[in-house]
Amino acid sequence: MDRKQSLPPGKGSGSGSGPESRKRKDPPTATTVTKDASNKQRSQEGSRLHDPRPPAPSYRSAKRVKFQDARNIRTQPSDAALEDGKLDLQRFLNAREFEIKALESSMRKCKAANATRVFQQVPRAMRRRTASHNVKRVPKRLRERARREMIEDNTPTIEARKRRPRTTRARIRAETAKKLAALAATKTKKKLEKRAAEGSGTAADGGPHKPMVQTRPARPKIRRDKLSEPPKATSKFRKRQTNKTWLPTHLWHAKRATMTEPSKPLWRFAVPITPTEKCYRPTHRASGQKGTVAWDMSYMSTIGLYGPADGVEPVLKALGLVQESLWGARGQKWRAGVRKWSGALSRQVTKDSRRDIGPATIVWNPQAPVPSQGTDGDATASRNHPGKRQRQLFIRTHPSCFHELFQELLRLIAMHKPQIHVQDLRFEIGSIELTGPASTETLLGILQPYRHKLDGEEPHARVFKALAGITNPASLPKDALLAFSIKDPRLDYPPKRFNIPNGGADAPYLDTITNWPVEEGLRPFDIFDRDRRFEASRLPSQKSINRRKGANAPGEGLQVTDADPPIPLLLLASRPATDGQAQGTWTLMAPWKCILPIWYALVHYPLSTGGNPRLGGLDEQRQIAFEQGAPWFPADFPATDAGRTWELAQRAARTRDWDRRPKGKRVEWKSLDLGAGRKGEIGDGLACDFEHLFSFCADGPPKPQPIGSSPITDAAEGMDIDPPERSAGTDAAAAAEVPRQSAPEHLAPIHHLQRLTKASFNALLGNNSSSTGSTNPSAPPANSLVTINLASVTRGVANNCARIYRLPPAGPRIAEPSVDAEVLATNPTSANSGSSLPPDLRDQWLRKVPGPGSSKGRGGGCRLGAPRQMVPGVDMEARKAILARSLVTTALPYPKGDDRHQQLDAAHHPLCPDGKDLIGFVTTGAFSLSEGKGTAVGSISAKKALEMLREGGSARERKLCIVRNAGESVGWLAWWEPV
Repeated sequence: MDRKQSLPPGKGSGSGSGPESRKRKDPPTATTVTKDASNKQRSQEGSRLHDPRPPAPSYRSAKRVKFQDARNIRTQPSDAALEDGKLDLQRFLNAREFEIKALESSMRKCKAANATRVFQQVPRAMRRRTASHNVKRVPKRLRERARREMIEDNTPTIEARKRRPRTTRARIRAETAKKLAALAATKTKKKLEKRAAEGSGTAADGGPHKPMVQTRPARPKIRRDKLSEPPKATSKFRKRQTNKTWLPTHLWHAKRATMTEPSKPLWRFAVPITPTEKCYRPTHRASGQKGTVAWDMSYMSTIGLYGPADGVEPVLKALGLVQESLWGARGQKWRAGVRKWSGALSRQVTKDSRRDIGPATIVWNPQAPVPSQGTDGDATASRNHPGKRQRQLFIRTHPSCFHELFQELLRLIAMHKPQIHVQDLRFEIGSIELTGPASTETLLGILQPYRHKLDGEEPHARVFKALAGITNPASLPKDALLAFSIKDPRLDYPPKRFNIPNGGADAPYLDTITNWPVEEGLRPFDIFDRDRRFEASRLPSQKSINRRKGANAPGEGLQVTDADPPIPLLLLASRPATDGQAQGTWTLMAPWKCILPIWYALVHYPLSTGGNPRLGGLDEQRQIAFEQGAPWFPADFPATDAGRTWELAQRAARTRDWDRRPKGKRVEWKSLDLGAGRKGEIGDGLACDFEHLFSFCADGPPKPQPIGSSPITDAAEGMDIDPPERSAGTDAAAAAEVPRQSAPEHLAPIHHLQRLTKASFNALLGNNSSSTGSTNPSAPPANSLVTINLASVTRGVANNCARIYRLPPAGPRIAEPSVDAEVLATNPTSANSGSSLPPDLRDQWLRKVPGPGSSKGRGGGCRLGAPRQMVPGVDMEARKAILARSLVTTALPYPKGDDRHQQLDAAHHPLCPDGKDLIGFVTTGAFSLSEGKGTAVGSISAKKALEMLREGGSARERKLCIVRNAGESVGWLAWWEPV
């Protein structure tokens, strides 16, 4: 380090005497740092030395001064402590004290100023290994310093764009790109010359300048009863959107999230799958404890339906909205436009059956107030005949079922007179979703209501501003919505933290929630008006916003001018589907081109709890739905066309992954040992094999079979028959467990499945008629599924494609319990029994259920080695014999010769039931952070579920099932509940 000579200020006469004191140098400034750059600069700096005013260093030079000054250690010469050849002890100690403090100060400054590398200062979520050798991975303000440090350290860099092409195609593409760049440069040069000529008033050929007419882009057309075309992309990114559409925030997401493959879009959109950073646990905390999670849901499809009220109502009823609560007095608020409806839409398949399309949300546009007096004939007719008034509504649905719903609407409106029209608004309206305790705070901080010059603030805007302090949107009235206009969020960028009032019994938002005054001054929503949406889409450019900000003082917001149009939006508050205490969700609907400005303000909003809103992708949306115990569309709805497509795609993906694995690292489904001599997985181990499930049901639709053939015979012919000495029970079980590839033609395809809602399932359960046959009103439809939620009883985590069994039926009562009856494979098959499983298998599983006073956590269940109860009905002599035998007999170990079976968990599990007890599959399963145990969402056969609930036994036994992961032989007990 450089050692500069200096004196501590105020240390006596030694501070200004002596020849060495005149050689002391001041700290380097911007002038001295760049002094030897060039002769011209030297002359300029020399002239500046005579200027009494000190130069104003720039930001970069001041920063350079700070780094260089940190390495300068100021000292004091020893001669300053001498006076007439004598040592002044006090001056000497003061000088040494100053030097020690200067050394310590320099060490601290060096450590904080320039002792660390740039890649060590990147945000916590950024990966260090990537940032250490890629300059583009660090923030822009640190890139120059990172590039300089990499040159000093000789760090290898990544420059993929500058690699030489290695193939012929790459070389041709490189040459073509070079030619196109030269052509673009030529066009740019001509354009600049033309612009300069227009500015000087002369043309390029020297003639007089001709005035040019500036035209604005045409308003996009929305065809009635036809599909709309995606927005025209810019020429720079047009080739990348030939087979898909980018979201408004695609460029922002592409740098921070894993997107769908370019050649394999999802639902015709480039959808963000998950953030590049690890976010499973942070997402769980942000969605329920602290913070908020945001998604760009602009890929959700919006359909506009408008026409006379008498014609719109039959169309909605044909889509499954037949509840009396919708068209009676209870549905008046929904039809008035102050509430929304969320549910599943369906279509008519046959005269007696319907098929679900998918979930949807329907919002009516409020009617304009009809003047009581006037000469307008149309107004008078509308007032006298309310059914003839024109009504308009939005249907927001999932993109996977959009085409199915759109085609069904076209079919329905073609049968109605007067004519009803449908509009495809997928690329007209975008949406953003937020969930978490800070979701309301975030919206209040970024959405500033637009104050109209004549009407002032809108009524819904006043209600929205009164929601300060709410931490859960589910606390609002059910299906609540708000519609108002906001100003451009860029005018107040960056957003400032919203001041949340103190909560308590007298919180101001309590009166708002109780009264909910949204019907006062109700008028049609601006977002339904096409002209208002188009006006909002013509926002001023970012350059003009920056120019206006540059004219203001730093930190001062911009005033709204005539060039800043209002942005109409619609806010929807949703509750969790399971009606629990989980967080609700805010859905913000706005014009497509207004989503990006709102998104930039949202992701940079400073939360009161610290940090910013977290980014969510498709996986995070599915994770939150799973933790709330709600099914996620379309993965958990295999009985719909969208769910079938999803399941088939997942099967293909799992099969590809399984084929890539070497044979030593993948599960061999044919050799899976299920115990009791059973070999092979039930159905396809890589799928939720509902085709195999309904091959066991007698209520499946009859398929044409060859004459003289039977399902069991055909199944046996499609597999290798075991030797004759094999037991009959084993042959029957093996015949039932035929793989899907060799299954007979009578198996029901997956598109024959039907979904039974929870309300319909409960209605069938309550209508337990004693009649039998096809006329039984309590019989569910053929091949019907009911969605259930699973929760582990003690241990075990169910994964996707896990098998769900019902408890095996109770076997015949035996007079004397055997000690060997509960050993895994040592139970001999009874001579007169048709099954190789132990007859008391149901009792073995029931003994695994913990008692009311025992722990429900890990290890809370009863072990098979625990003391067993005496079977009721045994006489005293048999009891004495059993007691004597238990005193002198020890339990045989399993497997034979292994005495460590007391420590092995697998040896204490009963066998899984046979394939005839299979009732369904797990569509989504994992360890739930919200429940602290394994949970799952699955689909089971509605017929077998009703049989389980109607059979004898306690209510606890009826809701018990056994879950076994595909490729494993151990099952786990779980509770099931329809959702």
